[in-house]
Amino acid sequence: MGDGAGRAERTSTTNMLVAAGDLSPACAPELAAEVEAARAYRLRARSANTLRAYASDWHQFQDWCWGRGLEPLPALPEVVATYLASLARAGRADSTVTRHLAAITWRHHHDGLPPPSARDTHQLIADTLSGIRREQRARPTRKKAAIGAKDLAGMIAKADGLNTRAVRDRAILALGLAAALRRSELVALQLADIQLVDQGLTVFVRHSKTDQEGGGATIAVPVGEVLRPVAHLNAWLQIRGGAPGPLFTRVGTQGEFTMAAMSDRSVARLVKRYATLQGLDPETIAGHSLRAGFLTEAARTRASLAKMQEVSRHKSLKVLLGYVRSAERFDDHAGAGFL
Repeated sequence: MGDGAGRAERTSTTNMLVAAGDLSPACAPELAAEVEAARAYRLRARSANTLRAYASDWHQFQDWCWGRGLEPLPALPEVVATYLASLARAGRADSTVTRHLAAITWRHHHDGLPPPSARDTHQLIADTLSGIRREQRARPTRKKAAIGAKDLAGMIAKADGLNTRAVRDRAILALGLAAALRRSELVALQLADIQLVDQGLTVFVRHSKTDQEGGGATIAVPVGEVLRPVAHLNAWLQIRGGAPGPLFTRVGTQGEFTMAAMSDRSVARLVKRYATLQGLDPETIAGHSLRAGFLTEAARTRASLAKMQEVSRHKSLKVLLGYVRSAERFDDHAGAGFL
């Protein structure tokens, strides 16, 4: 029995060390290495993009609390519920509100504190979130528009010239649609993820929204005759060079080349800018419009669901079917014979 109690005590101590990150000086070197490995694995549990979003969301909550004389850490359940309501009042989508709650929970776990929901005996947070979702479902949703191949060709043409920014922007626009990439996936690409082959190129996506474990997926991109994604990417690689690092990098304020990684928000701004030049409504366009454009065009040209899924990497066919139905809405219409 004494042995069991000792083992339990040692296990408890080790758990606290991993949670608190506070090792005893007398700790064996091998335990220190193992605890450090545990910390590293915890950091890898979520993608870098998710952690950046959580950090940004946490700072917003922190500022909101301090501006009202409230304590952000540990946060009271009623404070969190009120904050979520303030986000909804400001027009944030329920998915964004949910992510802010996840960020608050993550920060409490990170600091070894129980999350507010664990102390929410009256279900204030859950009920507030449920009410926000119910209200938003009752509103008509306005999805971001897909950018079709014709409009994208026009946007690429608007990125005129041979300067660093224009060459990079043409490559981002063309590859973003051709590989149905999310903006976070575009900026996460490394040079090593691109392989040129006779038929075009392959793109290895290491992480994605639906692949948090990082299994990765390889996407084939044909040479193309209209949007020419391979030609545009090759032009960018002539400027970028062969140094390891991000595939797409920031361009300086004076138009100079840098090796600094782009942010996903910069891709969204880039897409909106060229969409505006093309005469599209920037309010209906987002970074996701490139990915949606590929799926819409693929559905319009009667690509099979299996082939669409190869590129989009959707886990469920339900979303893909939505694009197909949208593209085929007027085909064989029930009223075609008499309207």
